[in-house]
Amino acid sequence: MTDVTAEPEEAPKKASKLPLILGLVVALAGGGGAFFAIYSGMILGGDAPVAGEEAHGEAAPAEDFKAPDMAYLALQPMVISMGRIADNRHLRFTASLEIPPDKLPEVEKIQPRIVDVLNSYMRALRIDDLEDPAALVRLRAQMLRRIQAITGPEAVRDLLITEFVLN
Repeated sequence: MTDVTAEPEEAPKKASKLPLILGLVVALAGGGGAFFAIYSGMILGGDAPVAGEEAHGEAAPAEDFKAPDMAYLALQPMVISMGRIADNRHLRFTASLEIPPDKLPEVEKIQPRIVDVLNSYMRALRIDDLEDPAALVRLRAQMLRRIQAITGPEAVRDLLITEFVLN
């Protein structure tokens, strides 16, 4: 028998995490510095004063506000039953459409179709869809898209939700 002594194997060296940590710190500092430089106006043109302020911090005189030339068509209030009847949950919904004045008579003619599309869409929603904090933005975009599919994108510019209550 040969007497071979087994030398204990050394554990492989672990890579140092110092370069990773330093890289992360430098990246965060660079990102924060770039944000500050752009936000403060040091980069990308910051010579223009902020609205309502002069270059020396005094308030500028307010410009005359001019309302856009738009007409608004109020839709009839809707009450939509949500979920099972036993739950007795309802959604109260009221909205107005922002319409160019020359398109108002045409949109008024098809108002029942618009209400039908909105009612059908909201009836298909689940309670979970409405309880999400970002739900109103998403639902508003979907409803506007459906309205514009009926009227055309140039006839209805926006959907203004005035009441959206789930009880």
